[in-house]
Amino acid sequence: MEVTLSDSLYKVLNCEYGKNTIKFLRLHREGKKHFVKEVEVCTHLRLTSAQEYLDGNNSLVIPTDTIKNIVLVLAKKNGISTLEQFAIDICKHFMTTFCQVAYVKTYVQEVPWKRLHENGIPHIHAFICAPDGIRFCEAEQCRNGPLVVYAGIKDLKLMKTTQSGFEGFYKNEHTTLPERNDRILCGELFCKWSYGECKDFDFDCIWNQIRECILEAFSGPPDSGEYSPSYQKTVNCIQMHVLSKVQVIEVVLNNTFYNVVDMKNLGLINDKEVSECSKHSLSGLFRNTQP
Repeated sequence: MEVTLSDSLYKVLNCEYGKNTIKFLRLHREGKKHFVKEVEVCTHLRLTSAQEYLDGNNSLVIPTDTIKNIVLVLAKKNGISTLEQFAIDICKHFMTTFCQVAYVKTYVQEVPWKRLHENGIPHIHAFICAPDGIRFCEAEQCRNGPLVVYAGIKDLKLMKTTQSGFEGFYKNEHTTLPERNDRILCGELFCKWSYGECKDFDFDCIWNQIRECILEAFSGPPDSGEYSPSYQKTVNCIQMHVLSKVQVIEVVLNNTFYNVVDMKNLGLINDKEVSECSKHSLSGLFRNTQP
């Protein structure tokens, strides 16, 4: 709970609470073929009264154990067609069932299970975890307000081994970083976008399209690539590619530095073949909008 002191009186600013890390697997069967969704859900509520904080009156409080059970029951009854639709189902349930709920927000992220293939044949009930980016979504709603949906991808690790540099930056007496016109560009990407008010979107299709836009903007044409003068420019290129499909996008690229090892003392010439991996640092956080 957040409070502020004004005229010697405390005023409640925020009294959300909820249940985090509800982890479960939803199995769907179509004959002998099985489909899986393993997810982690966090659901938070804000009630119309703060009496549980101020007076110790718990009569309106929905226990976090009840929140967890509702999430599991909704998964059983409705299934999980998409992460976004499941988040919408959770928000709608709390808003329509409990008149004391003033605000609800839910976050859902998926474990990246993919169907196992053997000799090109898809297996009917075997899967492999292939972490090439974690899909997640958020949905939130205030009472008498619109239901707003966000989606994204995180922990997406990308690399290109050339067509990247960093030159012409500001220099002063504290600058030791050398300019480079050919370096490895590598980073772990977080990308989140807004669909705005809840509508009849094909969430799976849009998410896959945006993921392809990210990969294309990062790498460039497959036969030649595209030069990147900075991490910031790469982030902006990703945003510009994606903004044709969504309203608002936020991108963070945590970059990994690879420094070419000087092997002269070892009697070898290292033609950028061996590089040491150093620290990660935040490259940039940008928000762009279009009408």
